[in-house]
Amino acid sequence: MSDTGLDRTEEHVGVVDDQQLHRLLVEAVADYAIYMLDPSGRVASWNPGAQEIKGYAPAEIIGRHYSQFFTEEDRAAGVPERALETARTVGRYQTEGWRLRKDGSRFWAMAVLDAVRDDSGRLIGFAKITRDMTERRAAEEALRESERQFRLLVAGVVDYALYMLSPTGEVTSWNTGAERIKGYAADEVMGRHFSMFYTPEDLADGRPTLALETARATGRFEAEGWRVRKDGSRFWANVIIDAIRGEDAQLVGFAKITRDITERKEAEERLAEAREQLFQAQKMEAIGQLTGGVAHDFNNLLTVIVSGVDLALRKIEDPKRAAQLLQTVSEAAHRGASLTRQLLAFSRRQSLTPEPVAIDAMMPAFRDLLDRSIGAGVDMRFDIEPGLAVEADLRQLELALLNICLNARDAMGQGGRLTLKAERRAVKDGPDEISGDFVAISISDTGTGIPAELINRVFEPFFTTKEVGRGTGLGLSQAYGFARQSGGTLTIESKEGEGTTVTFLLPETHVAAASIGGRAAEPRQDLAGHRLLVVEDDPRVAEVTCALLREAGAEVTHAADAHAALRALAGGKFDLVFSDVVMPGGRNGFDLAREINQSWPHLPVLLTTGYGGPNAGAGSEFRILSKPYAPEDLRRAVAESLHVD
Repeated sequence: MSDTGLDRTEEHVGVVDDQQLHRLLVEAVADYAIYMLDPSGRVASWNPGAQEIKGYAPAEIIGRHYSQFFTEEDRAAGVPERALETARTVGRYQTEGWRLRKDGSRFWAMAVLDAVRDDSGRLIGFAKITRDMTERRAAEEALRESERQFRLLVAGVVDYALYMLSPTGEVTSWNTGAERIKGYAADEVMGRHFSMFYTPEDLADGRPTLALETARATGRFEAEGWRVRKDGSRFWANVIIDAIRGEDAQLVGFAKITRDITERKEAEERLAEAREQLFQAQKMEAIGQLTGGVAHDFNNLLTVIVSGVDLALRKIEDPKRAAQLLQTVSEAAHRGASLTRQLLAFSRRQSLTPEPVAIDAMMPAFRDLLDRSIGAGVDMRFDIEPGLAVEADLRQLELALLNICLNARDAMGQGGRLTLKAERRAVKDGPDEISGDFVAISISDTGTGIPAELINRVFEPFFTTKEVGRGTGLGLSQAYGFARQSGGTLTIESKEGEGTTVTFLLPETHVAAASIGGRAAEPRQDLAGHRLLVVEDDPRVAEVTCALLREAGAEVTHAADAHAALRALAGGKFDLVFSDVVMPGGRNGFDLAREINQSWPHLPVLLTTGYGGPNAGAGSEFRILSKPYAPEDLRRAVAESLHVD
């Protein structure tokens, strides 16, 4: 064999090997259907991948038209023919769509059809590559569905404004909640800067820029503040801005969440107001504690002054000038006593003697008192519902009503109309948590009224709207303290320039009220022959009290505390014990009185105090003489306790 022939044989063997390698490559691909079509579209070859994907064995499919892989809809639409024509014309046809397997099931296919030509350009067939993309399409569909549901979710949220911002702050999306809260439709805000929702004050402070810079630097910005709706109204908003970054960490925009929390803010403000009111109530209680303690010591001093001056006046042998001075001191002391009664009424530690009081029966005498106190120029009117009665201390009730009427007179200047009205009123969940049947006694004037900013302070002790030197500022606080201590309350309504109405709400009683009229005959105040034990820790008060009682003829023994009093009682015989309530040594006057009642049940006990304290109500079974007391009050109280005729 010639060398030339050997070369041709080796060349032929090399070509055969390349074709075999190509067939081996095609047959080894299992993820792709790779096969040939003749120029008319019939299957000319079939690789294992085609059998795997489509389900046909080579013998079942070679020679058959490839259109049988298409769905009925596509065949009816001429898709197989159009694909061949496109590949024939332009060289390639590529698409995605549903294809059929042998068993009739569908799969989503990516298909490529390439025209195959010989060296002369003649079409000899088509190369067909198909890949099953069903799983990828399902994943993409799931992703699209998830994104669709997310969009629906965002769009459906109406309580939150959820929208996107560009890196520079322009609105790029807008949900239903944003439209509801801010009032703008999507086409009104898309592309506009989000600073349009800020107040002019915040814009001037550069807050929108600060918000974006903070979110850009730290990833998040959160704040609360006023925002502006389309109609110009404001709402209190909770705002969150989150920075959104791509896979390369580059900022792609911001997610913006805004919630209208105006109602919550208003609720918090109401809570803060309630706390402030509680603070004021606690402050008032603290002031009450203070004034109650001051009144105790002050009353002891005043008892010495009033009683001592009274004794001195009777013993001076007509020194006119000295008598005038002492009289002035006496008047000042009585004025001080009145002030301490007002302090104790405010602190609700005064000693009250409640009794059924018929309102219509007390009014004639009270009206006479008003006529003398208020003077001319005031038109006084009374509107009293008959049959009303309250359980109250008559003297303190008259004092409280008088204080309010005097305030009303002062508020009216040169004259006006003062109306006193009493009516029955059912109260449920009223001020100071009162409920039940009450008698409302209202005092209305046509005066200057009280400014709104001061109305909440009028019950504070020493606070007054009058000029300096006109009034102590204790009238309303005394009235309020009396009403609260009596189981009711006091309310005030006022409008500047139109007048004021102050209303006592006192619990109604259905117990028959004693007639208010003439006083019982004064008992004889000669205490001669009676042995009295005076229990008083203050030596100055004790000295004056003992002197007054001895002047009335009594035999008086003094004890400094309850222990000394019990020792005196065990060693002697007495007709009455007159004891202070507040004393050192662990036993107060109430404790002493109860022990006397147990050991000497027939021995009368008269108590006195200038400070009721927290236990005053517990001693209501005993008669109590309030400090400071005048000599005639002391003698009268002792005589009545002794039943002296």
